[in-house]
Amino acid sequence: MLIGEVARRSGVSARMLRHYESLGLVRPSGRTGSGYREYSGEDVRRIFHIESLRAVGLSLREIGRALDDPGFTPSALVDDLILRTRERIVAETELLTRLGPHRVRAADPAAWEDVLQVLALLRALGSTSAGTRQRAALASVDEVPVEALAQAALGEGDPYVAGALRWALSRSGGGGAALLAEGLSSPVAAVRERAVRSLAEMPGGEAAPLLRDALASPDTVVRGRAALALGAQGEAAAIPVLVDMIVAGRNDTDAADVLSSLADDAAADRIASLLAGRIGDGTTGPPARGRLTQALAGVPGPTASRALTGLLGDADPAVALTAAYLLRLRGDG
Repeated sequence: MLIGEVARRSGVSARMLRHYESLGLVRPSGRTGSGYREYSGEDVRRIFHIESLRAVGLSLREIGRALDDPGFTPSALVDDLILRTRERIVAETELLTRLGPHRVRAADPAAWEDVLQVLALLRALGSTSAGTRQRAALASVDEVPVEALAQAALGEGDPYVAGALRWALSRSGGGGAALLAEGLSSPVAAVRERAVRSLAEMPGGEAAPLLRDALASPDTVVRGRAALALGAQGEAAAIPVLVDMIVAGRNDTDAADVLSSLADDAAADRIASLLAGRIGDGTTGPPARGRLTQALAGVPGPTASRALTGLLGDADPAVALTAAYLLRLRGDG
């Protein structure tokens, strides 16, 4: 058969048949007297074989190996094909979520150029390149729906890209807090941490109720980050968790600094009493008692001074010396 008839019967264009020939995948077995390509029945079977392998996702290079390499093992190719198919399904599912029509409509594009810009940024947020994702995050304020930014922030493992996404969220005008809140209950610890960090950097009052709820989280990282954020905003509800952080030695310096900022006339006695109570409860080990004593340095008022005075005779010399030093600094020693 001549190339035109093969193309008509097989559904493979003459141009593609010539491309297969240039790659050495299939060569016409003969030529007519006028020099035209002439395909035999075996050639046509090979063409259909090539098309079948293309249909299951093999590249033309892999097809060439499958057809011509005597040592080729189909099982290895099938395993690789399964892996790449699964990876493609995951990537395309994530892209489908980001490209959902409601996401595009939420950006309120006014012209086709705007639609294409939104789609390009949404696609870039799902790129395998960290640099591409970071550039998309930095360019996406006012152009990409905040829900898409929040979803990207929950799934982002690169610290630089994650920082850019949190920056974009903090300037997005709100709206992503509800989706971030879902991340707080994720079974994945990393997602929970990304959620609370993103909420902590969102301005205004949208995130505050969610952070207050996070103070009761069973995840110590979530509780701690929520307490630091709320304490920095002047929320007294964070005080007990901040004291726990000092006892446990988790971000204890930051926790002590935030407690000091909260220790105004109304809260100083409460904070000093909590710190002193943990020092003297009989269950706190020497390192923790030392950290709690040092935290009293940032708490003004008579309750803190009395607590430090009571520690002058402490059985732990380090605690006693720290208390004496702090009292001298306060002018009480």
